[in-house]
Amino acid sequence: MSDTGIVTLTLSTDGIASISFFHPAQNSLPADLLKQLTDKINEAGNDDRTRVIILKSGGDRTFCAGASFDELMQIKDKKAGAEFFSGFANVINACRKSSKIIIARIQGKAVGGGVGLAAAADYCLATEFAAIKLSELAIGIGPFVISPAVIRKIGLSAFSQLTIRAVDFQTAQWAKQKGLYNEVYADITAMDESLYTLAQKLASYHPHALSGLKQILWEGTENWDELLAERAAISGELVLSEFTQQALNRFLKK
Repeated sequence: MSDTGIVTLTLSTDGIASISFFHPAQNSLPADLLKQLTDKINEAGNDDRTRVIILKSGGDRTFCAGASFDELMQIKDKKAGAEFFSGFANVINACRKSSKIIIARIQGKAVGGGVGLAAAADYCLATEFAAIKLSELAIGIGPFVISPAVIRKIGLSAFSQLTIRAVDFQTAQWAKQKGLYNEVYADITAMDESLYTLAQKLASYHPHALSGLKQILWEGTENWDELLAERAAISGELVLSEFTQQALNRFLKK
């Protein structure tokens, strides 16, 4: 497995497209992986053979640790900062604009952008170990790019709690109660059994009915291309601050 990570796409004979990403640093997402993820979501969505998409990550622990801190440290100007955070915007918008229903498989902890990925899916299955945290305030930035997707799923009050309690994990059950996760299972085996049963059922439904449902699920988000780009610019500027650079250094030294 590559030290820089990998994104794979497989398509089963019954129309289930599985997109999996992996990075050795707790499935964090540097810019290259974000681009690959966007490309694979678009590829699967544009393939007439695809009936439903499963979004998942490698390993059996962390689903996604969010932005790559190593790469955040390398950002030296506003343009580069905006471009990096636009990577998350592009993934969310690819999920939003895909005509296919996307099911997220959350096997472990989701932090920052990882929560954004879960929120960008149309349906989420998780394990009891899939606690969530939005830690952005603790490093001097905010969850600006992912906030529209997260608020759309869990509401402003729960988002406020998640953001302000920046160093605290909330449990998978909390995430289910607030609407981020739809189903929570005791372990990966039980989750996967339910996941593939659900995916096979969805793959057997009328594709036009599924695409029509997808449009309904995302009504009112037509301005997100512009909105998320604006949010990426805000985060890209904040990451240059002395506060954020010092906070990132402290995290990387732990």
